[in-house]
Amino acid sequence: MNKISRALLVSILMIFLISCNSNIRNLNMEESPENIELFGEDFISTKLYERDIAISQDGAEIIFTIGDYKQHKRFLAVTTKTNGKWISPEILKISGKYQDIEPFLAPDGDRLYFASNRPIFGKLNRDDYNIWYSDRQNGEWTEPVALDTIINTKGDEFYPSVSANNNLYFTATRADGVGREDIFKAIKQQGIYLKPEPLDSTINTKNFEFNAYISPKEDLLIFSSFGRDDEFGGGDLYFSIKDDNNNWTESKNMGAMINSQALDFCPFIDWERNNFYFTSEKRAADGLDVMTIEHLKEEGNSIYNGFGNIYRINLSKLELN
Repeated sequence: MNKISRALLVSILMIFLISCNSNIRNLNMEESPENIELFGEDFISTKLYERDIAISQDGAEIIFTIGDYKQHKRFLAVTTKTNGKWISPEILKISGKYQDIEPFLAPDGDRLYFASNRPIFGKLNRDDYNIWYSDRQNGEWTEPVALDTIINTKGDEFYPSVSANNNLYFTATRADGVGREDIFKAIKQQGIYLKPEPLDSTINTKNFEFNAYISPKEDLLIFSSFGRDDEFGGGDLYFSIKDDNNNWTESKNMGAMINSQALDFCPFIDWERNNFYFTSEKRAADGLDVMTIEHLKEEGNSIYNGFGNIYRINLSKLELN
């Protein structure tokens, strides 16, 4: 994509974000729905493709991924609560040029991890996805820094998630993995990450495991998998908890309340407000065998057009045990 078309696409997405939303909007973060709820209808979740979400501990900042319909271009977007109102989402200042996805805020809110295909280690010919971070200094995000080569290889690294003790969980395809795509863990000791290791067969299978969220206490893992016998279709969300011996228990499908026949992925838990968030490509059921062109246009321009949206539900409604 040349510079002109890239800049045009950025401008279109920014105009879309502004035009679809008022300058300020109420967004009730304290609400904890008992049933699955589309999150931030026409504000966070729109007719574009939204996925991945990170929420600050005080609930006043939301960072998420927004892209065009086919995700040819994806950016990190941010909205903040000011004077009791939410400001319309805008592209994060450190994003907008490369494919930036999958934000994760450190517990203190001052380090942002994400995956990006931006050139790494000064090599302009590199466009694989790697894990980067940016620190907040004086209210601004610093120039992103790539994690070192013990984490970032010439393959793809996705979906960083960090526990309270700074251990890193992420997705990758590597020779020492278990399946076609696996979840890895890298322990951090004295400020340095050790060699990542794939999680065992209670999590990773011969199929695809990806997009894992680790709880701060490192005792709950929620992730997506594709290709298992018990899936509903398209890729489902699964979970595993630590047993009394500190081992991961056999992972379980999160069930029909969460999973659909479409892709369900990108889990996140807002512990302070007791909500579980995830992304789904599920569409609205129309019940029609034959559609008109006008109906097709209407469906294509709907928020429920099958592109990614973000959903939430009260965490206590999930049987995570």
